Amino acid sequence: MTSVAVLGTGIMGAAMARNLCRAPGVDVTAWNRTRAKSEPLAAEGAVIAATPAEAVAGADVILTMLYDGDAALTTMREAAPALAPGTIWLQSTTAGVELLPVLAELAAAHGLLFVDAPVLGTRAPAENGQLTVLAAGPEAARTPLEPVLSAVGSRTTWVADDGTTGAATRLKLVCNSWVLTLTQGTAEALALAKGLDVEPQAFLDAVAGGPLDCGYLQAKSKAILTSDYTPSFSVTTAAKDARLIVEAAEGAGVRLDVAAAGAERFRRAESQGHGGDDMAATYFASFDASSASGTSKPTSGKSSPSGD
Repeated sequence: MTSVAVLGTGIMGAAMARNLCRAPGVDVTAWNRTRAKSEPLAAEGAVIAATPAEAVAGADVILTMLYDGDAALTTMREAAPALAPGTIWLQSTTAGVELLPVLAELAAAHGLLFVDAPVLGTRAPAENGQLTVLAAGPEAARTPLEPVLSAVGSRTTWVADDGTTGAATRLKLVCNSWVLTLTQGTAEALALAKGLDVEPQAFLDAVAGGPLDCGYLQAKSKAILTSDYTPSFSVTTAAKDARLIVEAAEGAGVRLDVAAAGAERFRRAESQGHGGDDMAATYFASFDASSASGTSKPTSGKSSPSGD
């Protein structure tokens, strides 16, 4: 049996923990700072821990899927009294390039095998065990991690033999910059359609099946057109990732004007009360918060409540 401690059971962490519970040969202990978010996993067979230290005691693998690098650092420091040398730390939180070395230093101080392993995918791929794992870590960790990685993802791409260099995290930020750009572009195109009194479906039909069409355009357009902002990847999380992308670029001497503008759009949508909505709600950042345009579906002559 492989014993896995899952620290962080939000949208992504809970889905990953659920798939681990269903995987043969895997025992799961789950912890979340808000206990109510982890308790439903008990029905799947997980043991619910009261503290991070309780969760990691005796674990072969520690999987962190928390909000950001600060949360991962704080949680693992709380777990420190129960950390055992040789335990694998599968660090899947999108932590950013500045905090990753700090996390790696903490792992080294406790003799943990550190694997930098952010994932690509949102709620549905996580629930279906279809995430793509971007991993960097030592060979010694790879075989023990096979049952874990096969339970949470459909593909694992090993990008480096050393998790402390941040190779996987840097690749994740590049991938996320594209995801957020696609989302912002979709939201702005539909906002412009509304402003110019163009039927959004006419736009979607015009690009359908061609090089301008893509899955994200279709998925985020559907969310906006149906006012269904059930979070797959929330505005608040997208805003955090956008900031990490811009900060990483600045540190590398790269200017990202579109990413910086996108970060501001997410911030504005969050300030309008859409932080918990799916990131497609960046659509509302195109309108004044008090405007009727910002509280209705982008269909000509038809309005409906927002997805709040």
